[in-house]
Amino acid sequence: MKTIVDYLQTKHVIFKSLKEILPKELGSRKKVKLYLGVDLKGYYALVMELEKKSRVLRKEVSELILLHEKVEKYIDSSIKKRYIIVKAPLCSKAKLMLEEHRWKVWHEHE
Repeated sequence: MKTIVDYLQTKHVIFKSLKEILPKELGSRKKVKLYLGVDLKGYYALVMELEKKSRVLRKEVSELILLHEKVEKYIDSSIKKRYIIVKAPLCSKAKLMLEEHRWKVWHEHE
């Protein structure tokens, strides 16, 4: 948890509270870390951390967007800000699709 908080601070994103939601609670088997935060204005924000070796494609992005909708139903509230940290090769069309759905994409691949 400390690593994600430190990373978000480098990106100038600060939350009043931040808690982890397990994908299993939402009925998903995706290997993704989900964090639900409340920003300084009191709005919900979702931070996803995706780390894998294979390329992230458009098909997978649509699954992540569905996961976001499940989180909204889980907390029974809308999420204003959406951030995703991708530690994998990212297809340019997948990145464009995320940005079209108003996600802030941080791509960190070596």
